[in-house]
Amino acid sequence: MSGKPDDEDDVGEVIPFRPGEGAADEPDLPAAEERPEAARQPAGRPVDEPAGPEAEVIPLPARRHGAIRKVGLLSAGLLAGVLALGVGAIVVLKPYLSPDDFDGPGSGAVTVRIAPGSSAQAIGSVLAEAGVVASAQSFVNATEDRAVSDRLRPGHYRLRKGMAAGAALDLLLAPASRVLRRVTVPEGMRVSEVFDRVAKLTGLRVDDLRKVDKALVGLPRYAPGLEGFLFPATYEVEPGDTAVDVLAAMAERFAAAARHVGLEEQAGRVNLTPLQVVTVASMIQAEGGTDEDYPKISRVIYNRLAKGTPLEIDSTVLYAQNRRTLKVTERDTKVNSSYNTYRHRGLPPGPIANPGEKALMAALNPADGDWHWFVTTDPAHRITKFTDKESEFVRYREELNKNLGTR
Repeated sequence: MSGKPDDEDDVGEVIPFRPGEGAADEPDLPAAEERPEAARQPAGRPVDEPAGPEAEVIPLPARRHGAIRKVGLLSAGLLAGVLALGVGAIVVLKPYLSPDDFDGPGSGAVTVRIAPGSSAQAIGSVLAEAGVVASAQSFVNATEDRAVSDRLRPGHYRLRKGMAAGAALDLLLAPASRVLRRVTVPEGMRVSEVFDRVAKLTGLRVDDLRKVDKALVGLPRYAPGLEGFLFPATYEVEPGDTAVDVLAAMAERFAAAARHVGLEEQAGRVNLTPLQVVTVASMIQAEGGTDEDYPKISRVIYNRLAKGTPLEIDSTVLYAQNRRTLKVTERDTKVNSSYNTYRHRGLPPGPIANPGEKALMAALNPADGDWHWFVTTDPAHRITKFTDKESEFVRYREELNKNLGTR
């Protein structure tokens, strides 16, 4: 049975990385470099402005609990002092009532890291230390005046030196100022392909991705490895994110999808283990023509399993050969591999790709029908035909070969 070419335009939601606190669902970017979101026009498009070599990364100090509240109390106390002591107290109050501030948008480039949980005072301190603003208090005042403390988000931001506090705040509030790289994992990609794509778009090394300790990724207890569990979606990778961070975010997103479809709870309803459900979903994903075809392909698989007929799924043969093609020959179907469902009855030993949520749903909810064969007769137009007659199946294969120019 024949599959479809991977559809790399079908992407899911954006998943931002947050090192230290877990992940929160792209077409290929033209280069693997740091990209400030600032250049996305319209929103969601990759940027073309790489981080300049002169940009420096400024580490943020640990959060200073209660810093803003203490400043407010101190200012109130000093204000009372003015009434008691007169004009002489202005010298003491000046840094709070009229802190030093730059004028204008600034110049040059500096990359500042905002750590999770940072207060306005902590952010102002690191901005001042980096030369972005003239004083931490000027930033705190600008934040309080506009009541936007709760809108400050962690991440790496491209700013300028010598900025007015208000201008620096504007950039920190603009998602376009964040420095990150975006990686899309299309549905149906294999782990080896995911590694290649992540390495290309983030600068991480493929070897580092391969060597990640699976125990650190947070895989489900029933997962024997990464295949099938790196969920297809678009991910935001920030400077400093590691191979473990990237893979853990993908595994965490799979876990969310599995919970959403009730994978572990519903697996018994189709007489499979959770791992077998993911395996079926991976074949559906690799073979499916359209979303509407997924439940029908699922039914073909279950009908053949019930009858004890070899599944004869082309994509399992190609997985065993580590190939991608629409042209599967009789010689291909004889490859010696436990993943070859032409030679071995039942399911392959594990997933052959990373399925999306619709394929998982289809594996748990097959359509009603007595089909035993399907063929994607027109891959260019994603047309898949189903039948319970072997004679029709043979005709559909001939139709496919004609469309592929192999006859």
